[in-house]
Amino acid sequence: MKVKSVNPVAAAVLLAAVLFNVPVQARAQTSAARPGAGLAPSTNAVMDKFKKPSEAELRRKLTPTQFEVTQHAATEPPFQNPYHALKKPGIYVDIVSGKPLFSSLDKFDSGCGWPSFSGPLDARETVQQIDRTQGMRRTEVRSKTADSHLGHVFNDGPAPTGLRYCINSASLRFVPVEHMEKAGFGAYLEPFIKAGLYKPQATPATPAQK
Repeated sequence: MKVKSVNPVAAAVLLAAVLFNVPVQARAQTSAARPGAGLAPSTNAVMDKFKKPSEAELRRKLTPTQFEVTQHAATEPPFQNPYHALKKPGIYVDIVSGKPLFSSLDKFDSGCGWPSFSGPLDARETVQQIDRTQGMRRTEVRSKTADSHLGHVFNDGPAPTGLRYCINSASLRFVPVEHMEKAGFGAYLEPFIKAGLYKPQATPATPAQK
């Protein structure tokens, strides 16, 4: 089909707006609302060397629900998942790679039946893409390192981001704040300390300090 009558520049701009407007807007809002968010370095050397397991290995490692959600973009039942009502302080990591994704400090009760967050803990560890399945146009959220399906992000969240990251519990593993340092996530403890949710363990004095 000939398209000589269509301005190629205008067509390109229109196509980009249709395909990328929502995810790009969501990323910009998150960054603006949380200056410096996601810049803490990972302290877990094992995660830094992560190599995604084979399908057979993943089937052995994950439950059937975890596998279908992370690998085939399935959706777990609302209200019947372990983290939708969890209120304990800590972080949520990718069930496949162990990379940090979300914090309890950004978690809120949206009433949807799935864990909801106003933004990611580490913006470098999430990617967004258009999802046109089920007759809808949504913004899918995936983990960057393991390419796990996490859920979707919507523009109906609370201030300051206005975003709601609706995430499957099956994609996540919760690390309680008291276990974060031992698990290699000490770099993410400062906000919990400032919020009075964690008190650093006192370092024993050396003979020279006594």
